[in-house]
Amino acid sequence: MLQTSFFVQCKLHADAHKSECNMYCLDCMNGALCSLCLAYHKDHRTIQIRRSSYHDVIRVSEIQKYLDISRIQTYIINSARIVFLNERPQPRPGKGVTNTCQVCHRSLLDSFSFCSLGCKINGTSINVMRKKQMRKETEDGSDAESLNGVSNGSKKSKVQSFTPSTPPPTAVNYRTGKRRKGVPHRAPMGGPIIQY
Repeated sequence: MLQTSFFVQCKLHADAHKSECNMYCLDCMNGALCSLCLAYHKDHRTIQIRRSSYHDVIRVSEIQKYLDISRIQTYIINSARIVFLNERPQPRPGKGVTNTCQVCHRSLLDSFSFCSLGCKINGTSINVMRKKQMRKETEDGSDAESLNGVSNGSKKSKVQSFTPSTPPPTAVNYRTGKRRKGVPHRAPMGGPIIQY
């Protein structure tokens, strides 16, 4: 469902009036369906996909019957509570953001962990959980080992730079860098001497 292209013309009913594919069958899982295709999925679990600002969304009232959407941030659009189908990464989080999506790092309200259904599926998959666990173990064990220059028991030594970073501005640096108008500093008058 996450990789499915919705809101395209149905290949089976291309000449029909309402042939926009905005439905999905959770039982068959064989692509987007138009309203005319639903006749073949009469007793199946189908959901309608909607659009909001060029993103695919699903109403909470429809999807929560079939999938666990806890920890996914919901939004109210046109008086209907919805969840986004796919991730919507932000270029950078805003100031004062304390909670972000565990997968794409989009800003979230404090009580949520994911911004979309796709992020929850990706974030709770077994492989992702294993990677997080391995990363956590590596970070916990690497503090003492990094002092010795050895990482994870391997013989490779880490190259660490001991050059100091840019020093913070001091009172002297600040004054010279932000000086306002004052006595101009010109080159001395050492040119040719003209005599009269």
